[in-house]
Amino acid sequence: MLRNRVDGVPLSTLLAGTIVGVYLLVVAGATASIADAAATCSSWPACGIPSVESPALAIAWVHRLLAATVGAAVLLTTVVGFRRVSDRRVRGALALAVVLFPLQIGLGAVVTVTGAAGISPTIHLGVAMSIFGALVLALAWHLEVEYGDPDDRSVTQPDPDPVPAGDATDGSTQAGGRRDRGPLGEIIATLRAYVSLTKPRLMWLLCLVASAGMALAAAGGQALTTGTVLATLSGGVLAIGASGTFNHILERDRDKRMERTSDRPVATDRVPIRNAVVFGLALATLSLAVFASINLLAAALGLSAILFYSVVYTLLLKPNTVQNTVLGGFAGALPALIGWAAVTGTLGVPGLALAGIVFLWTPAHFYNLALAYRDDYERGGFPMMPVVHGATVTRKHILLYLGATLLAASGLAALANLGVLYGATVATVGAVFLWAVLALHRERTTAAAFRAFHASNAFLGALLVAVVIDAMVV
Repeated sequence: MLRNRVDGVPLSTLLAGTIVGVYLLVVAGATASIADAAATCSSWPACGIPSVESPALAIAWVHRLLAATVGAAVLLTTVVGFRRVSDRRVRGALALAVVLFPLQIGLGAVVTVTGAAGISPTIHLGVAMSIFGALVLALAWHLEVEYGDPDDRSVTQPDPDPVPAGDATDGSTQAGGRRDRGPLGEIIATLRAYVSLTKPRLMWLLCLVASAGMALAAAGGQALTTGTVLATLSGGVLAIGASGTFNHILERDRDKRMERTSDRPVATDRVPIRNAVVFGLALATLSLAVFASINLLAAALGLSAILFYSVVYTLLLKPNTVQNTVLGGFAGALPALIGWAAVTGTLGVPGLALAGIVFLWTPAHFYNLALAYRDDYERGGFPMMPVVHGATVTRKHILLYLGATLLAASGLAALANLGVLYGATVATVGAVFLWAVLALHRERTTAAAFRAFHASNAFLGALLVAVVIDAMVV
């Protein structure tokens, strides 16, 4: 009966479910609450009976029962995988996962019984991460074979109206198309054009990144004042506005060739180039002044963010290398360092770890948009991943970078001593993101690419809010 039921389930579904289960174990082991629970349950495989008076004991029991269930899922998925697929890469990854799982269980027993600290728990977590990584690789390679399109030009074509309501990736608005609006209408239209130069819809997420960096620093014992928060976020908004403005200026000729960006204010001459340059320089100057009022390191990082996005990414990376999205993730990661530096005046490991999450998340996020607008980017002359290597490779990279992002998120939990709220949030929204990416592989449509794009936004937004709450409140 079980075999009949399993035979009706796609291997990709089994793998995705098993990956979610393994990730729950990884996150659970990385959170401080599980470490406390393990101390109350020092025997193995069983220990005391949980009660209302000992919630930590109940957590330990849940962790062990989950480990047993996930172990069975890994074994079942491996058996099914070997029966159904002949790809050596998939089989090798599954074999690695199933061999490592008993080692993982044994290390968990040693840590529990001996109360070992240091290297044993670190190896225990590292093996769990390796199992997770092996299963992600198996899923990526299986999906590549199962749903890859040899033609690769017949998928993810733009819809007649490709941008759903409320979806804009860079804050562009309908700034072009001069009409007879009257004096007041003309003033409002001009103001909107200048606002659109700043790419305002990027601001909320990047401000959340900086907020999470500040929260992690404050959780480490540093004083966090309202003035520091306001100055950091204000400086960040101004820096993002300056970077966006310079991006509009430098890409104006390419923007005219792309349907998605042809109505940008500089491309349509709604805002003259000279005015846009002055506007961008003013925003950059104000941003650096605000950051400098906090400390010089924050100002230096703010300047680096503006220069990297405006010059390195826009002029050097984006038009010249297929790795533009990957390397460009550094720009989005800098607000994490700015937030940390604003509070501490230094750079620290938790802040760097948070920056690493954003860096790895960027390709998993933006490649979905690149899929949806592949033809548009090709017209603009940008060597985006789908343009150069096709949709199949791009979808595979989305999954691989998602896996790397999830591992980095679990690493942050261990480094910053984050607890149950963070772990539960990351596991939940990570599972949603994973299922959206799985649907993208199966459907291979623009709509699926946009769903995965929105899921990526929700994932990072929820993770950052969880960091702030867990670090500052819980």
